[in-house]
Amino acid sequence: MTETHRHDAPTKNTEDFWEDFYQEREQVWSGSPNILLVREIDSVTPGSALDLGCAEGADAIWLAERGWRVTATDVSRTALERAKVRAAEKNLDGAIDWQRHDFDESFPDGRFDLVSAQFLHSPVAHASERSAILSKAADAVAPGGLLLIVGHAGFPSWAPKQHDVHLPSTAEVLTELRLDPEQWDVELEEVVERDFPSPDGEPGVRQDNVLRVRRR
Repeated sequence: MTETHRHDAPTKNTEDFWEDFYQEREQVWSGSPNILLVREIDSVTPGSALDLGCAEGADAIWLAERGWRVTATDVSRTALERAKVRAAEKNLDGAIDWQRHDFDESFPDGRFDLVSAQFLHSPVAHASERSAILSKAADAVAPGGLLLIVGHAGFPSWAPKQHDVHLPSTAEVLTELRLDPEQWDVELEEVVERDFPSPDGEPGVRQDNVLRVRRR
């Protein structure tokens, strides 16, 4: 999931907003996995993985192709149905457990060797709600497992500034998580800048936060 700024967002609940978001187009995302997930996890030994806000399934499919046992979750039924179709096209329909969750109301059971939260921003969720979701994500990490949180650090260089939207830093996320330093190691805190052209092709850049922590 990623942040989307629309004037009608505050009037809708989470499920209705994301259903409308996905039903506006037959395909919203590129179909490629998030590049920072690939960078951080490509060399990690596969195990069990939880993909939070899996959208149309690109990350979950990429993980499953590499041998991970994936539980993939999203609030949008439309997004999940698209993800299931794409997984089946790659003969992965039995390798991924697709689950619908509104994280304010329910959360997947179990513990996982990897919990991935890629751009878990939403215009219909308050900062405290995101913080609560990420705390649940940390609780779902198995001993020795990884929590990987990637989020936007700012808006694209060509985009109007959104002064009413706060994008938390890695330090803020760590403060909110309140991880016991005797149980967790912070392996990476980084701001990554990448090329990010506008929809019209105007050159630009965007910065993203990467936080990788490991439960001992």
